Amino acid sequence: MKKQLLTVLLGLMGCTPFLNAQKTYIPWTHGKLQVSEENRYLKHEDGTPFFWQGETGWLMPQRLNRDEVAYYLEKCRVAGYNMVQVQVLNGVPSMNVYGQYSMIDGFNFKNINRKGVYGYWDHMDYIIDTAASKGIYIGMVCIWGGLVKSGLMNVEEAKLYGQFLADRYKDKPNIIWMIGGDVRGDVKPEVWEALATTIRKADANHLMTYHPRGRTMSATWFNDRDWLDFNMFQSGHRRYGQRKGDGDYPIEENTEEDNWLYVEKSFAFKPMKPVIDDEPIYENIPQGLHDVKDTKWNQHDVRRYAYWSVFAGAFGHTYGNNEIMQFIRPGVNGAYGADGRKKAWWDALEDPGFNQMIHLKNLMLSFPFFERIPDQSVIAGKNGERYDRAIATRGKDYLLVYNYSGRPMQIDLTKISGTKKNVWWYNTRTGALVYIGEFDNAVTTFQHDSGYMSGNDQVLIAVDASKDYVKKEWSVLPDAQK
Repeated sequence: MKKQLLTVLLGLMGCTPFLNAQKTYIPWTHGKLQVSEENRYLKHEDGTPFFWQGETGWLMPQRLNRDEVAYYLEKCRVAGYNMVQVQVLNGVPSMNVYGQYSMIDGFNFKNINRKGVYGYWDHMDYIIDTAASKGIYIGMVCIWGGLVKSGLMNVEEAKLYGQFLADRYKDKPNIIWMIGGDVRGDVKPEVWEALATTIRKADANHLMTYHPRGRTMSATWFNDRDWLDFNMFQSGHRRYGQRKGDGDYPIEENTEEDNWLYVEKSFAFKPMKPVIDDEPIYENIPQGLHDVKDTKWNQHDVRRYAYWSVFAGAFGHTYGNNEIMQFIRPGVNGAYGADGRKKAWWDALEDPGFNQMIHLKNLMLSFPFFERIPDQSVIAGKNGERYDRAIATRGKDYLLVYNYSGRPMQIDLTKISGTKKNVWWYNTRTGALVYIGEFDNAVTTFQHDSGYMSGNDQVLIAVDASKDYVKKEWSVLPDAQK
């Protein structure tokens, strides 16, 4: 079965470097990253599309040794991740696993490269270079927002730090700059502006964005800035109706899980810029983040957040895992709802959600990339609400509809070209395809034969019958979907 599914996936992709775990795909061989002409997606200089499949490794610079870094990044590569985001500084100063500090003379970095065992920035270099060898970008959240909020970096220090970072890493091929770090953009905005403009002045080769606070988006504060190449939002970790006395809650009540809303709101800003959910709920973290008694988000939830945002128009998605993002070692560290039965970070690398994100990337890269738009008019009749909400995206001759709960849905096949449409179900857990037939060009009702059940999510694929993006022979027997 594994061989069969790999064959199906390789056929679906039509481009083996993305899937063959024995071969490392180096994306920047196609040139540096840039924003595509329609301002929705990222691409390389030669026009090759870049679908951002991100992983959250916040504390890797501080908590992993070199052997562990190599092991973790290899697992990311095999699972299809092409970007890992980290906290470059989680303290002022920060300390790595070798006991080496990020600062030895405040924000004066002149003599930072001292002799010794794996200095802080030597270790950061190793992380970036190891990631590069595996075709992975490093998303550099330069300093965590709470540190700036607390006054631990001012404007002049931000300029010194930004110059140091840019000079050290501007020639690395796999850097993406992330200003902010879980903080609103109106908190010490002068510091963020100083950091961003200093880096951008010295480094025009790498993309830059802003990582905001939960339930906010960068477009609110920085959309018109020249240094902001694309927008980010953080949909956060709360379930519907879970406010818990939060007085700063800038979204509508009972829309906490509707991360697709942020995509739509971001696209309403002018000029329009690409957008991504860079911090959704994490696999195996309590709903609401801190209370160990709360239900934990699971594989079904991380898939739903990923497909909802991408089908709404996001250019990719960033996955997160409770144990991985803080690199928990049982008996040593861990927070955010770790309840005594702590799972080690290396065991969490086998979690289902971590290993299922590749199927989303494979799917999106299987069809004409830059013409794709979100289009809810594909769904005829009344759509469902909350978990029953289907979400549609399409190109000129293909459409994709994500259905989380298995609720029947009416699909308007006339929204794409062709008098006949070939239709498949795509399993978000396994990447398996099941061909369900050729259909006339009309509004047609579809429901997966597994019925109405939350978490049994599928993608309906409909393609102009004259096109061969997907082939019937790539399908597996229906039992393979289970």
